[in-house]
Amino acid sequence: MAANVLYCSNCGAQSTGEAGFCQKCGTRLVSASSAPLTQAGGYSAATAPGYPLAAALPQSYYGGFWIRVVAYLIDQLVIGAAAVPLYVALVGPSLLRIIQQSQQSGEEPSPEFLAPLFAKGLVFACIAVVGKWLYEALLTSSSWQATVGKRVLRLKVTDDFGNRISFARATGRFFAKILSQWILCVGYIMVAFTDRKRGLHDILCNTLVVRY
Repeated sequence: MAANVLYCSNCGAQSTGEAGFCQKCGTRLVSASSAPLTQAGGYSAATAPGYPLAAALPQSYYGGFWIRVVAYLIDQLVIGAAAVPLYVALVGPSLLRIIQQSQQSGEEPSPEFLAPLFAKGLVFACIAVVGKWLYEALLTSSSWQATVGKRVLRLKVTDDFGNRISFARATGRFFAKILSQWILCVGYIMVAFTDRKRGLHDILCNTLVVRY
C-alpha cells in the first residue's frame, strides 16, 4: 500500500500526500499510514475506513464546549428574527386591547379579555416548538449537516462513522436536548469533559459534532 494514503470517513474516497481534508467532500482526513496496526497487519478499528471515529483522533477535531455555545447563540438570533415578528402579529393585538381596557376602566382586565391572550400565547408556544424542531432537524440532516450557527463556525453533526445523520436521528437529538436542559443543563456541560466532546443528547443518539 502506498505511503500516506488518506481515507475519507464520510465518502470513502482516497487521497495521497499531506492533504488534511478529503478532496471530494471536504471531510477532515485521518492518515491510514499512521494508524495503529493489528496483529493481522491491518488497520485498527479506531482508524480504518468504515469504522467509528474513535478517541484516537485529536481533540481539536471535535467541536468543543465554547464554540458550540457561540453556535447556539447565533441560532437563537436566527430563530428570534422569525419568532419576534410572529409573536407581535399573533399576541400583540390582544395585549393592546387589554392595556386599553385597563387604562379606560382603571381596573384589572376582565376574563373575557385575558382568555384570547392566553389562547394565542399557547398557539405561539406550539408554533415556536415545532419551528425550532424543524429548523434543527431539517438543517442537521441536510447536506449542510448543521444549523446556521454551526455552519458559520464550520461545525457539522455526524454519526459515529462521520456520516450525515437522518431526519429521524436529528429529530431524536433535538428532543434529547430537552432532557439535557431538564437536568440543570448538565447534559450540555458534559461536552466540556467527555473524550469526544459529546453532550448527553449526542451520547443518546450516537452523534458527534466535528470541525471541518
